[in-house]
Amino acid sequence: MTNKDLAAEVGLSQSACLERVRRLEERKALRGAHADVDPAAFGIGVQALVSVQLERHTRSAVTRFEKTAIELPQVVTLYHTTGRNDYVAHAVAQDMDHLRDFTLDAITSLPEVARVETSLVFRAINKSVWPDLTREP
Repeated sequence: MTNKDLAAEVGLSQSACLERVRRLEERKALRGAHADVDPAAFGIGVQALVSVQLERHTRSAVTRFEKTAIELPQVVTLYHTTGRNDYVAHAVAQDMDHLRDFTLDAITSLPEVARVETSLVFRAINKSVWPDLTREP
């Protein structure tokens, strides 16, 4: 979105809007910009959430798993979670065969992994903005 469009959207002058954006960047509240990408344009036909339970929970095992998992090209995001599973990876693949091969060859074969459960993503709906929870209700 251009500064002009953003200013119109939030009801500010272009110069005031640009100044606020710069302050947010300086405070590290804005860490970058993103593009809304069509996964199919990159050969992605399947998305999945791959839940992983680790064999051991030592710092070295966690660090090894995180480093290996996030470097896999199919892993878009890696979440360290609480509960039954230790991690949930948002993974992408060309098709079901590619997803199966990825899960078996790249995830379950890791020595730190005890259990894997894969859930297909039918559709993802994202908000375009994050809520500001710093404001009093």
